[in-house]
Amino acid sequence: MTTLGTASAAPGEMDTGRLAVGETRDGSQFGLPVAVVNGADDGDTLYLQAVSDGDELNGLGVVQRVVPQLDPKQLAGTVLVVGVVNYHGFQVAEHRNPIDDTKMNRTYPGNESGTSSERIAAATFEVASRADLVLDLHQGSTSRMLNEARVRCGPRHRLHDACLELAKVFGCGYVLDQKGPDGQLARAAPDEGIPTIDPELGGSVGWDEESIRYGVEGVFNVLRHYGFLDGDVELQPQTRATGFDRYGAPSGGVVDFEKDLGDAVEPGDVLFEVTDVFGTLKAEVTADQRGIFWRARRLPQVATGEYVCSVGTDVDEY
Repeated sequence: MTTLGTASAAPGEMDTGRLAVGETRDGSQFGLPVAVVNGADDGDTLYLQAVSDGDELNGLGVVQRVVPQLDPKQLAGTVLVVGVVNYHGFQVAEHRNPIDDTKMNRTYPGNESGTSSERIAAATFEVASRADLVLDLHQGSTSRMLNEARVRCGPRHRLHDACLELAKVFGCGYVLDQKGPDGQLARAAPDEGIPTIDPELGGSVGWDEESIRYGVEGVFNVLRHYGFLDGDVELQPQTRATGFDRYGAPSGGVVDFEKDLGDAVEPGDVLFEVTDVFGTLKAEVTADQRGIFWRARRLPQVATGEYVCSVGTDVDEY
């Protein structure tokens, strides 16, 4: 019998429930929605979580489509799922946890006696620690972004190659291979010996069906390649960036992009222009390095210094 919160499943069964993590402001207990898919045959454990950032919903779209397709009688091993991590942010469609104004994916491995975010992180990290592989589903918040997988443990980490392999198996086509900030699950879990990636499934307001499709295919690629399900996965070369240049607006106005997501960028190429409300050119921003146009703001209006776009640099294939 495998248990996660109130969900409990014998081999060949599946169950859903709640993982208790605290109380709301009126004293009501709340819990995160969880699922246990316990395979009929022995095998490894995959942990899948979504909505660590409360407005990043594409991962939830993946969970909604993946879980109903999993037949525990055809599965070897176990799939553990937390469908919504940032409970409070999700309720109000905010990126951060509004209870403590914290970005959840900076609080791992958490603290069971700490802040709201630290307690949720501790509870979900305990689940992740039971796994052999971890997929932490994200998206570029509400920015437009390539569908990519992020390897966040850093190139000198003992699990770097295993995390790179997991990203290649997931197969979005693009990989950002760059050590992440402290507190990310994709940094904390490899320290416990668990290969972990952070798929960033595009960026949207609400959710995007194309990015959700990438995520669903990625999860099933992982399930097949690592032996949870029968079937082979033909691994495809991934475009990898190990650097990330961010560009801000040199003046306020309206942004007109000269590059689109996935375009090759050369030094000196115009990335975007800023015009005033009457269409008069105020500024032109060019690329510093060769790379791939990776991410861009969705709304055109900007203030001086506001984020506009990012270029993935030091690009190769693996």
